[in-house]
Amino acid sequence: MVIDTGLFIEHLRVKDKSKTTLYRVADTNQELFVSAVSLYELYMGATSREKTEDVNYLTGDLNVLPFTVDVAAKAAEIYHFLRRKNKMIEFRDIFIAATCVVHELPIATLNKKHFDRIPELQIAKI
Repeated sequence: MVIDTGLFIEHLRVKDKSKTTLYRVADTNQELFVSAVSLYELYMGATSREKTEDVNYLTGDLNVLPFTVDVAAKAAEIYHFLRRKNKMIEFRDIFIAATCVVHELPIATLNKKHFDRIPELQIAKI
């Protein structure tokens, strides 16, 4: 299962970490992944050394899925599909979705409304 950026952000923002979606997902026996694009988003938002350390702590043991040529091609395909349907989403979300599709992994996300627009993307039940 690929963990979307929003799950990390929710976890970082709340005081009681045991109430977060990331906490519940991490408690499953599934192999967990993170997209390199989500790592970019997290590091981009880490405006202090402490926040960077938090990102490192949360993602350090996860398998990182790279943005490859195959992912780029799939992202372009998804982009054109969404554009034709007039249902565009943020380009980084397209990159993350394409990563999931190429690796045939479901995404754990709080942003089902946008990711539901991509028929071939599996959304994990969390």
